[in-house]
Amino acid sequence: MSSSEVSTNENEDAIFIRGISATNGLTTLLIGSAGVSLGAIMIVFLPPLFFLAGVLIIAAGIIALTMGFFKIREPKYSLEITRESVTYHHRLGRWTLHWENIQRVDVPRVHRGFEHVDLEMVGFRLKEPERFLSQISPRLITHLLMEQRPLVAQIERSNCEGGRCYGDDLIEDAKYKTKEGTILRGVTAMFANRMRKLQTGLGYDVFISTNELDRSAEEFVMLIRECHDNVKQLQIEKVSN
Repeated sequence: MSSSEVSTNENEDAIFIRGISATNGLTTLLIGSAGVSLGAIMIVFLPPLFFLAGVLIIAAGIIALTMGFFKIREPKYSLEITRESVTYHHRLGRWTLHWENIQRVDVPRVHRGFEHVDLEMVGFRLKEPERFLSQISPRLITHLLMEQRPLVAQIERSNCEGGRCYGDDLIEDAKYKTKEGTILRGVTAMFANRMRKLQTGLGYDVFISTNELDRSAEEFVMLIRECHDNVKQLQIEKVSN
């Protein structure tokens, strides 16, 4: 079985997905080590003509070592799908979406000229977006605020092409008022404002990069929809019984 396939744990009745970004970490480390070693040998034992080539190989090896290091630090699985929820795992924390809070899932699109272009993401539209804020790690929030900057840039670019340029607005307000009147501050408030902006611009609250998946975005959307429908059917059968 390839490292990017879905694994099922029968004891927990869950589906585990390992993304592309977390695969081949050890291989990348070995390639990086080999590159650094080869570059060092070239610099020490070969004529000065090969010095620059050796330096470049060492630099490439260091990059590979760095990539491999971060790959092996990632959780074994990026996503866990159960009857109760969808959970995303990251080295900085995790977030959870409960099925009853998911309104829609699809591939977000943006306008480019007269065309609609699919983003390399999967988007979740939530019934209660603010409920999600209690299901996410603060450390992960900080990471996602940085990671989602290209999404905000896509919205700005799309608006500008439509004649409504508002300028780059990548910094979110550090204050947010919930529907219940609670005032949130700090990174949680910034993320709440970011969610509101992305929902307005793209139609979704929570996003997963295709690098975190083991299949195309469209196939993952079909999987989530199928699981969602199965959960709804189980709830109906439970109520009827």
